[in-house]
Amino acid sequence: MEEGRILAINPGSTSTKIAVFEGTKNIFLKTLRHSTEELQDFKKITDQFQFRKNIILQELEQAGIDLKSLKTIVGRGGLVKPIPSGVYEVNERMIEDLQIGILGEHASNLGGLIANDIAKTLGDARAFIADPVVVDELQDVARVSGHPLFERLSIFHALNQKAVARAYAKSLNRRYEDLNLIVAHLGGGISVGAHYQGKVIDVNNALDGEGPFSPERSGTLPAGALAKLCFSGEYSLDQIKKLITGQGGFVAHLGTNSAYDVEIAAKNGDAKAILIQDAMSYQVAKSIGGMSVVLKGKVDGIILTGGIAYNPDLVSYVKKMVGHIAPIIVHPGEDEMEALALNGLMVIRGETEPLIYT
Repeated sequence: MEEGRILAINPGSTSTKIAVFEGTKNIFLKTLRHSTEELQDFKKITDQFQFRKNIILQELEQAGIDLKSLKTIVGRGGLVKPIPSGVYEVNERMIEDLQIGILGEHASNLGGLIANDIAKTLGDARAFIADPVVVDELQDVARVSGHPLFERLSIFHALNQKAVARAYAKSLNRRYEDLNLIVAHLGGGISVGAHYQGKVIDVNNALDGEGPFSPERSGTLPAGALAKLCFSGEYSLDQIKKLITGQGGFVAHLGTNSAYDVEIAAKNGDAKAILIQDAMSYQVAKSIGGMSVVLKGKVDGIILTGGIAYNPDLVSYVKKMVGHIAPIIVHPGEDEMEALALNGLMVIRGETEPLIYT
C-alpha cells in the first residue's frame, strides 16, 4: 500500500506552521506569520478558518506540492473534551466541539478543522489530530482548587512537551516512562508540566488564567483585583477574555507580542523591557520550582523548549534560579511538526490504531 505524503498543520496564536513529510523525511517546512493587524478583525478564532486555509493552500501550490500526493493530514489538536494521549481521527463530534469551542477558543482548534476540510476536498485522504492541548493525566489532588465551583483543568502544549520529553529520554537511552521531568514550553503561551513516569500529573492551564504570563497571556492574576475589574462596568466579558488571552503579557505591558523584539529592546538597555522580560523569567522559574515539589524533589531533568528558549538572557535567568534542582536541557523551538507527522505515520503503518472521539 502506497503511504503517500503527510501534511502537518500547526496553527498557533500568531503563526501557522505547515510541513510535508515522505515517511520520516521532511520535504517542506514553512512558518506563516500573522501580525496582530492581520488578525484583529476576526472576532473569534474560528472566523480565521478560511483565511488560514487559503494561505496554506497557496503556500503548497507555490512550493510545487501536488495536493493529490497528500494521503494523511494531521492537525494540531485543539480544545476538545479532555481525552487520553493518542491519535484521533477527525469525526463529526470533534468538528462540532472544535467549532463551538467546547473548552474555549484557541488557534489550535483550527488544526483539526482545516485538516478535515482539506482531506474531504482530496477525497481519499484521512484527517487526524494527535496529543491535543487537552490531554488530561492530572492526579486527582491537582484538580482541586480553593473552591468547588472552580476545577483546575489540564490545558497545555501536550504535543511538544511529550515530544521533547521522549527525545530527551532517548538521548539517555532510557524510557520516557522511567523518568521524572519538568518541561517548560515557552511560546505565545507558557506551560510548565510535571512529567512523572510518562504522565503529566500537574501542569498550569496555559490558556486562560494560570501560571507565568507570556507574550500574549496574562497568566495568574490577583483574583480580588480581577473580580473588581469584571464588575467595574468598564469591560464586557469578551473584553475581559481578551485581556487574559491575547492582549495580556508583553502585549499589555509593552505593546507587542514579539518576544524577539522585547529581547532586542532589553539588550539595548530599555529598562521597561528588561523588567518585564525578567518578570516573565522569574515567573517561569517559580513554576518550575513548584513542579519540583510535585515530583517530591526527584527530578531527572528540566527541559526548556519553545521559541522563547532561544533567548540566552531568559535561559540564563531561569538557570540561576532553578539550576540546583536538576540538569537543565535547552531544546529551543518545537518538535511539533515532526511529532504530528510521526503520529500520522504510525497510523499509516499500522503501528497504532486511531482512537475514536466521542
